[in-house]
Amino acid sequence: MNTNPHEFRGTTETHQITLRGPAELADALPFMLGFHPSDSVVLVALHGELGRFGGRVRLGIPRSAKEWPSTAEHLAECLVDGCARRGTRPDGIVVFLCQDPAPGETGRHVMERLRPFAQRLRTACGALDIPVYEALCISDGLYFSYCCPDTRCCPPDGTPMALTGTSVMAASAAYAGIQVRGSLRDMEARLKPRPSWPDEERQRKALNEGATLIVPKIFDGPPGVGRAEVREATLTLAREVLRRFDTPPEGTDTTARTPMTSPGRGPGTAEQDASDDAAIGTDEAAALILGLQDRDTRDQAAEWMEGREGAAALRLWRALSRRCVTPFDEHAAAPLTLAGWVAWSTGDEPAARAALGLALDADPDYVFARLLHQACNEGLDPESLRSCLRHERGARAATVVEARAAARPIAFQDSRPPTIKADGADTQVEADSAETEDRAVERVKAVRAVRPGKGVRQGTRTAGTRPGKVSPRPPRGAAARRGGGPRGTRSGR
Repeated sequence: MNTNPHEFRGTTETHQITLRGPAELADALPFMLGFHPSDSVVLVALHGELGRFGGRVRLGIPRSAKEWPSTAEHLAECLVDGCARRGTRPDGIVVFLCQDPAPGETGRHVMERLRPFAQRLRTACGALDIPVYEALCISDGLYFSYCCPDTRCCPPDGTPMALTGTSVMAASAAYAGIQVRGSLRDMEARLKPRPSWPDEERQRKALNEGATLIVPKIFDGPPGVGRAEVREATLTLAREVLRRFDTPPEGTDTTARTPMTSPGRGPGTAEQDASDDAAIGTDEAAALILGLQDRDTRDQAAEWMEGREGAAALRLWRALSRRCVTPFDEHAAAPLTLAGWVAWSTGDEPAARAALGLALDADPDYVFARLLHQACNEGLDPESLRSCLRHERGARAATVVEARAAARPIAFQDSRPPTIKADGADTQVEADSAETEDRAVERVKAVRAVRPGKGVRQGTRTAGTRPGKVSPRPPRGAAARRGGGPRGTRSGR
């Protein structure tokens, strides 16, 4: 154990859990993240005298040791600044280094190889006046402590992890209905091209051919025209594919479940992904991937973010991410970011972080992914962005309705208004010879509906009347007035 023994407390909405020692800390990590981290460095903030869990940051372990100093400083600053923005700086930090052994390595080899990185992390946190209470390496089913010098509790060859489901944290999570997903590697595999995919060459050819047609329209076409054409074609195709995905894939349990209880990659998931892959052709996938490179197209696609529409969209974005074969790896940033956004919008933060992390791997300068990744990691509520997208969608729909209404053809048969008399006994309608018989009959019925002794004024319209029909109006004087605008005009529009 650490020479400065500490109890760490994790909390759920209604329960407080006390963790004692590195064994329970190591076992609690997947429940804090929602998945088993692989090839990751994780920093968890502790607050108060009892070490209450606070914010946390995770990053893939840099392959080059030359990047470790800058990475350690960046992680420490991110965690401390994030906690400070939410109210209080952490009083301590716990460090986790998780990595499986390479071929020919053991867990202890991994621990020794990563020891300089652990020391850099401890130094970076100390430079911010925050102590590291514990630093653990988890590898090959063992955990190792970088802080505890006592070989009786922390032997140099490592200590086996607790059996799954036997710890205090596991029991509390089961009681709360929380289920840990598979490993991070398994979650990311759902978003990457499948190895040895038989149609990989066909997909690459479709992307190459599509690029020669679509990319020039986006960048070289007439201002606004080419992009609008690509956007309309892409969104139309996406809606068609969404209808195919608007049903649970084969083998899916249709019972209700919360995002945290949904498996990341369990029995049947591979079959579900294969079913989704079969539902979209190579040419369709190429057209969608290339069309989503346009920012406005991507932003409109982000509006499919909740309910059944969001569930179908998430399946589509995952499928498209798996189609971004070499050398179109960078093109995956758009569908990966959309997958991360929909996952975050529907409450699935672990899947969101995995997708957004891969999007930044594909394109580190992809602004939408960076903003979403930061917001998700800081624990912000996605409702503000959802509300904005709903407003944009509603405003665009209203504009379309108004444009269609304005474009509706209005027939004018004669510049002279028709003569209509309503004298209480006889009714006369002079219709232009070009007017259809049905329209004339409509107008006759409208005039006959006027009570005797009342006149009508042509060209006025009240609520409930259709263009071209007359509305009752009290006469002025003994006779009804004639006149008004041409038949068929719409006042007040």
